[in-house]
Amino acid sequence: MILLPLAWTLLTVYLSSPGSSQILQQEPVTNLYPKILSTEEIGCNWGNISFDYVYWFRSISNHRKVEFLGQCTIVRPTYAENVDKTRFKFISKSMSFTLRIINVTEEDAGIYSCVLKSRKTNEEIWKPGTLLLPGVTPPTLPPKAKPTPPVKSVCRCSEKNSSQGCGSLVLWPLVGLIAALALALICTLYYFSRLPKKCRHHFVKRR
Repeated sequence: MILLPLAWTLLTVYLSSPGSSQILQQEPVTNLYPKILSTEEIGCNWGNISFDYVYWFRSISNHRKVEFLGQCTIVRPTYAENVDKTRFKFISKSMSFTLRIINVTEEDAGIYSCVLKSRKTNEEIWKPGTLLLPGVTPPTLPPKAKPTPPVKSVCRCSEKNSSQGCGSLVLWPLVGLIAALALALICTLYYFSRLPKKCRHHFVKRR
């Protein structure tokens, strides 16, 4: 596979014009795995910005060279020499350009890239490209890990932690019981303190 820096250098010399501002889009190369004799499409756009025309090129892995495929405007496409027009189609829309490859073969393997250009701003957007691998089986992605259910924390009392979290589970019921007994004792004493002396004496005598 031809190195991308070399491809960018050759295309910069070929396409760059004086006074133009060049922007290399920072994004990874996309991999496509089309079937043999199928139809594949590669898009080229830059957000919601409209450009006047696009240059299409590819780097062939077998021949280790960069091939210029042609350019496309909103009006009409222009193909380079030795390009099969029946298999390579340039499609243009208001906000994007598309390269359609019909009857993909193994010889079409390579990196397909594009350069967007604007006449008004004289701006060039360089796209990293798409790696086309016809007939290659895509790698199997690892299965997604299932989220583990949350585990409820269980407090197991021991000699070390009985004075901490687990001790409170025993302490508070004990405090409540002591408070209830104290309240019952106070109510009993208050009741007997309100009785007349005769009644209290009679109650003691009966006991």
